[in-house]
Amino acid sequence: MPITRVRGVEAHATEDQVSAEEPLEIRLAYTLRGESRLQRLAVTMRTPGHDAELAVGFLVSEGAVRAPQDIFAVESAPLQGGQTDPNIVVVRLAEHTTFDVGRLERHVYTTSSCGVCGKASLEAVGVAGAPVLPPGPTLTAATIHALPRTLRAAQAVFEQTGGLHAAALFTPRGALVRVREDVGRHNALDKLVGSFFLDGRTVPPAHLLFVSGRASFELAQKALMAGISVLAAVGAPSSLAVDLADEFGMTLLGFVRDDRFNVYAGAERLTL
Repeated sequence: MPITRVRGVEAHATEDQVSAEEPLEIRLAYTLRGESRLQRLAVTMRTPGHDAELAVGFLVSEGAVRAPQDIFAVESAPLQGGQTDPNIVVVRLAEHTTFDVGRLERHVYTTSSCGVCGKASLEAVGVAGAPVLPPGPTLTAATIHALPRTLRAAQAVFEQTGGLHAAALFTPRGALVRVREDVGRHNALDKLVGSFFLDGRTVPPAHLLFVSGRASFELAQKALMAGISVLAAVGAPSSLAVDLADEFGMTLLGFVRDDRFNVYAGAERLTL
């Protein structure tokens, strides 16, 4: 995009690359008591790309999808003339899929940069059927220290724009498995989780999640619903994220940068 770059008192016209941002509407198609239904579920601002993964990951975090077999199809909404709307994604559930329709309709988070306000949100996670996190994996400090460098090297779009967040899955020894980027941290994580479900499998167990920016309640909740036991973040966690990690046995690390980090919950998974 054309910009004016100012250095001191001198200005000159040039161009710069900025992160794309557009709204995505997620719709859910399902069968209830033999009747086909289509529900507008959410609208999120996102970076276009991996939209099917984003929609599926969102449904995993909301408890509507628990296994890859719950998904029948993911498609763009049809328009007249045989065209499709790239900003509307319809997730069609398999007929056998069951979930709490009433809870899904009522459960709308009011988010902020620090996560979600209200202790009642912890109860909502429990109602959604959050999994019991198993012991492990065992992690070393050296593995945690290496995460920022590895992620930065893998963030192709960030290197061009400087404006995207990332969510990355690593093995316990620090090998990068997969990364997704978006203007929103929660969208990047939904894309990451959804990518595995669309591959026909759940998120690999005993791995760790590393995210840019803060560790909000919403990110911790999404990680928990995906069965991820370790959440590490470049920035600070919110108090509700710490509460959730304590309650469900998640390891939560913050300020993971410059060869340092803080352990806010789940220190038993670390060998220091």
